[in-house]
Amino acid sequence: MLLRRFGSSFHSVTPSFDSRALSEISFRKDGAHTVPVEEFERSYRKVSEEAIGGEAEGAVQSAVEDELLRRLEADVADRLARLSDAEVVVVENEQGVDYPKVRDKKRGTIVEGENRLHFEWRVDPPLRLGHYRRVGS
Repeated sequence: MLLRRFGSSFHSVTPSFDSRALSEISFRKDGAHTVPVEEFERSYRKVSEEAIGGEAEGAVQSAVEDELLRRLEADVADRLARLSDAEVVVVENEQGVDYPKVRDKKRGTIVEGENRLHFEWRVDPPLRLGHYRRVGS
């Protein structure tokens, strides 16, 4: 299960990574699970934390950004697939503090005598995921 803190509770969320959106990297509440922060802190302990990001590059701006977001979503899904029933993953980034964004860099190149653009996309800062295990498991 993937959780994110909203105010005084943790809510289960699903990734919503869309290159056409203003916030390309977001998480939507799915309504499946809600737990108050105090209860979560009593019930779970952090095992580890990972920062995931990535880079993609190519000649078509939208295709490169889409590829980067697909890879990021696959990385999140991979971590969720490896969880036991007593484990959860928490999005550790905070809105307005260190929330992940996609950033691009363009550079001109010459291909067969013609000027072309080359796009490089990256996630900066990286998405931080905390791995938590239920106490006593």
